[in-house]
Amino acid sequence: MAQHNITGKNGEDIACAFLIKNGYAILERNWRSGKNEVDIISKIGSLLVFIEVKTRTSSFFGYPEKFVSPTQQKSLAKIADYYCYVKKLSDVEIRYDIISIISNKKQEEVHHIIDAFFPKF
Repeated sequence: MAQHNITGKNGEDIACAFLIKNGYAILERNWRSGKNEVDIISKIGSLLVFIEVKTRTSSFFGYPEKFVSPTQQKSLAKIADYYCYVKKLSDVEIRYDIISIISNKKQEEVHHIIDAFFPKF
């Protein structure tokens, strides 16, 4: 597995641990439909949360959350819509979050951005 894939997988593991510690239930990881994928689908209370995880080993090129493009946001909205359709979830409240992680031998920094964006179709 390529190093960037290992970094990404480790970041998702860190994000899941963080979410569980903060009262979230993890429903799905790496749920996909066609070419679209969501890193984590979680639930807190009655709220369904679709989460994009961005992990970097440093912030040299900028913080990870800055790399969630409008195209990714649109893709996340499409997959959220499809997930609700497949699971027959109607009238459910949805939120889109980003978990930004800087992880290396010296530090592990987790930043949870709640209501990070409102995607447009």
